[in-house]
Amino acid sequence: MSILDQIIKDKKIEVSKRKNIFPASYWEASPLFDRATKSLSDNLRNSKSGIIAEFKRRSPSKKYINNSLSVIEVSEGYEKAGVCGMSILTDGKYFGGSLDDINLARSVTKLPLLRKEFIIDEYQIIEAKAHGADVILLIASVLNYKQIKDLSYLAKKLDLEILLEVHNQEELEMSIMPSIDMIGVNNRNLKNFEVSLDNSRKLASKIPDEFVKVSESGINEVASIKELMSHGYKGFLIGENFMITENPGLSASEFIKKIKR
Repeated sequence: MSILDQIIKDKKIEVSKRKNIFPASYWEASPLFDRATKSLSDNLRNSKSGIIAEFKRRSPSKKYINNSLSVIEVSEGYEKAGVCGMSILTDGKYFGGSLDDINLARSVTKLPLLRKEFIIDEYQIIEAKAHGADVILLIASVLNYKQIKDLSYLAKKLDLEILLEVHNQEELEMSIMPSIDMIGVNNRNLKNFEVSLDNSRKLASKIPDEFVKVSESGINEVASIKELMSHGYKGFLIGENFMITENPGLSASEFIKKIKR
């Protein structure tokens, strides 16, 4: 069993338990459930840098990335840096995250917030809206066409945008549909965690222009971003490159300045 298979197996158990404790109706009564959301895709289209900055404490491939920083200070730093949006890992077991991280970030920033999670159930989308998220992530490698369609349609109904993550042409062709806003190409193989920007290069021309193209993972150089921009990419999801530093916000600010030169 790959690490991804194990994560999904654990996620099904986790979601089932959460449903029993907090029914969907509980989250639908949240003060944030009816808030107007912010558009990450619009920000990316109108940006000269396209940075989506990530907050994560650890990952299966790296036991610890940064456990010393609070999501509040990182959120404030990213907003000051001028990023287009913020990605927040909410998986607890493998990434050390929590839905509370989105709540805390929402309390101090106006940035569009992406719930980065292994979403397998409509319940998780309702949770995302209730905690202040603006965007959800759907991963094509763990969902079939019907699941992507049903989950994305619910998200649109709740005024949430969808970032669809793909790893290859087969996943891309299987999952393209009108309810998707952004298509992210993950440069990291979720089965063995190897990283290659060739993934983004190869799939760039296969993604229809109506979708905002996002390159995810393994991006740590300005030169890489400028090259990927020439392939039509508008968004660049960066996590570890900022989070391994003492001041992710300052790191993001300096990185963005270099892109704009």
